[in-house]
Amino acid sequence: MGRQWPPLLMFERANPMVAPRVWEVGALCRAIADALEARFNPVAVRGEITGFSRASSGHCYFSIKDPQGQLRCAMFRRAASLLDFSPRDGELVEVRGKLGVYEARGDLQFIVESMQRAGQGALFEQFLRLKAQLEAEGLFDTARKRPLPVQPRGIGLVTSLGAAALHDVVTALRRRAPHIPVVLAPAQVQGAAAPQSIVSALARLYRLAEQGPAAGQPHIDTILLVRGGGSIEDLWAFNDEQLARTIVQSPVPLVSGVGHETDFTIADFCADLRAPTPTAAAELVAQPREVWLGALDLIEGRIADGIQRLLDARHQRLDQAAARLGRPSGLVAREQLQMARTAQRMRHAVLLRLQRMEQAQQAAAAALPVQVQRRIDGLRERVDRAALRLELLDPRLVLQRGYALLADAEGRAVTSVRQARPGDALRATLADGAVDVTVAAQPRLL
Repeated sequence: MGRQWPPLLMFERANPMVAPRVWEVGALCRAIADALEARFNPVAVRGEITGFSRASSGHCYFSIKDPQGQLRCAMFRRAASLLDFSPRDGELVEVRGKLGVYEARGDLQFIVESMQRAGQGALFEQFLRLKAQLEAEGLFDTARKRPLPVQPRGIGLVTSLGAAALHDVVTALRRRAPHIPVVLAPAQVQGAAAPQSIVSALARLYRLAEQGPAAGQPHIDTILLVRGGGSIEDLWAFNDEQLARTIVQSPVPLVSGVGHETDFTIADFCADLRAPTPTAAAELVAQPREVWLGALDLIEGRIADGIQRLLDARHQRLDQAAARLGRPSGLVAREQLQMARTAQRMRHAVLLRLQRMEQAQQAAAAALPVQVQRRIDGLRERVDRAALRLELLDPRLVLQRGYALLADAEGRAVTSVRQARPGDALRATLADGAVDVTVAAQPRLL
């Protein structure tokens, strides 16, 4: 029995000598759609999902493929709502529906009315095998994951020069932390040569990170590996075994930002941290500069307030001591002068150190928390030492141990027996008051 042709095509097939009909484009598309519907619909197809996406409307768009071909599919919201699983790239499925033509573009498409799993696709099975192998070797262990620097001193970036991910990452870094230098190591991120290209780019950044800061070269202490979204085939370079082993050898924390939030690659499991998108990767490694400057201003204010309160308290104690000592005010005056000078030096030192702290934060933000804490501790130690010196110089401590402060009739301190003669009237200041005494005999030298 010969092949059965749809009625639309029978006339031209049966009359090859007649001049072909001249079609309007839209009419031809509708005629082809009618012919397909008459010949094939309904139809079931088995293939591997690729390029799956779900629109905000709830409609799903993807293709199914096998080694011989690929068919574009659309699954509208009502049919998608009946799914009992979440389709993803690489899955082998069986879809049922109708073949049609999208007349606006003349594209052949398959309108999916139902879908069920039919097994794993070849690429997805390969992905699962490599994932299980590397996981068994410990490449995904959380114990080897390193935290990100609080504020990187330099960021290494691996992506394609023509990728939208490059623009997204650079824009995010400039917005949040424009003072952090970025070193780009360009690489292919799609195609057969992409894995080796990415490995080479990472190797270049690893060498720079291990060398440390050099002349004109920033210190790299964080690396971003990023690429925009795509199908499982588009992202396949990031499922390469050699690339996975290269990632775990990174001398500094490495963040993977490949694809969209629903995309997972072997590189994501090997990295120290996975970000759902390239932009999110940039935001993870760079806290806004304003956050650190605000924290520095707050710390500066607290230090200044604390020092001022301490100095006020010491001045008050010194004034009270001077009032109790009475006439021997010279010692108190000298101590007040010394304390004023010490306070002035402390204020100057604090202001100078705070200025240096702000400059150091802008030049090396990664070391900010440690530097601020170290300087705060140093200032506190200096204040404590100054307070201890003041306490040790307090004359009351000496008087309370049984000593007395002698002064002649003019109020001058008597510090040697050579200053006293028999009959001289002296005043002895004790811990709780003063008493007038008279030298009864010639003093003797010890």
